[in-house]
Amino acid sequence: MARRRRAGRGSGEAGMVTAETAVVLPVLLLVLAGAVAAVTVVGAQLRCVDAAREGARAAARGEDTALVTALTGRAAPAGARTTVAGDATTVTVTVVADVAPLGPVPLRVPVAASAVTWREPGAAEGAG
Repeated sequence: MARRRRAGRGSGEAGMVTAETAVVLPVLLLVLAGAVAAVTVVGAQLRCVDAAREGARAAARGEDTALVTALTGRAAPAGARTTVAGDATTVTVTVVADVAPLGPVPLRVPVAASAVTWREPGAAEGAG
């Protein structure tokens, strides 16, 4: 009786799995980096929104511009710029930041948010 050689998984198929993994792994890492970057940008956008709202509430109470800028600086992303403008009835606070979503990669994404609110009675002469 002759021995049959089993046709099975030899080293050729194992090499194909290694090659497929070598091709797919960098793609998966790029997708992961893109997801992390998107979450970072969205998080910075939400922080700008929160900072602008906080600043608008303070400005509506009649706080001076320096205090409004300090309050927005606490809630905003690092390096954000705050602008306070308004008239006798409304106040607008704008927060703008440049975010580096991929850390040391030299890619900057601008995010901004504005909040407008009515001045509280008696506070029309405060900030602005």
